[in-house]
Amino acid sequence: MSIIRKNNIHIRGNQDAAQTLVLGHGFGIDQQSFSQVIPAFEKDYRIVLYDNVGGGQADLAAFSPMRYATTNGYVTDLMDILQELQLPRVTFVGHSVSGMIGMLSAIKNPDYFEQVVLMGSSPRYLDDPAANYTGGFDDAALESLFEAMETNYQAWAIGFSALAMRNQERPELAEAFAMTLKEIRPDIAVSVARAIFHLDHRQELAKVSKPVLIIQTANDIAVPPVVSEYMEQHIPGSKRIKVQTQGHFPHISAPAEVIGALQSFL
Repeated sequence: MSIIRKNNIHIRGNQDAAQTLVLGHGFGIDQQSFSQVIPAFEKDYRIVLYDNVGGGQADLAAFSPMRYATTNGYVTDLMDILQELQLPRVTFVGHSVSGMIGMLSAIKNPDYFEQVVLMGSSPRYLDDPAANYTGGFDDAALESLFEAMETNYQAWAIGFSALAMRNQERPELAEAFAMTLKEIRPDIAVSVARAIFHLDHRQELAKVSKPVLIIQTANDIAVPPVVSEYMEQHIPGSKRIKVQTQGHFPHISAPAEVIGALQSFL
């Protein structure tokens, strides 16, 4: 299977640029989520966009519950993409779970990466009282989330979209997110959600050897501020920037804020 087709890869921007941005999207959305950010970097960067298997326009036949039971399957996919395109050392911008995918890839294959941006990312969503770690969810909350997805996925998508976007002034943003969620096959959505919400990459944070930018928003349903602070404390030399917007999707709800944060880092 062609990796181009498998991950619906598109290359934008300046094809002769010395620097490359690779943009990885989060759960429930696709590469189009970066559409308002891309124009600010098209002149000076080669920009690589792709869809994670199971979402967007990625090849549905490529999805395997076993391969993607953890983030490892997506890490392998990312490295396949970089190797196939023979990209130079890239700056990887990962939203939500793709931030962890990029971070793990940079740990395993540092020669392919220049720096990593974690936007709305978390090393663990589940609280760990024994370690005094707050991830934002306890076991009961996660089981309730999975049950809601399995019982009535369409209704869950509508409700979750509003909570995740947190933009009452622009309800169309939540509506658009709900539409992309609904386009995912429910069984795949539940499988991927379980893999994401049960991940735990806290031990890997200290292994990062590349410059890291952590972008934190306010009132993020999936990633409370304490998680971003935890990552800053445990990723050597990392930098954290708070953007002035609410919700889990700052590149959609406040693209100018994200552009400014990226430009200050790059």
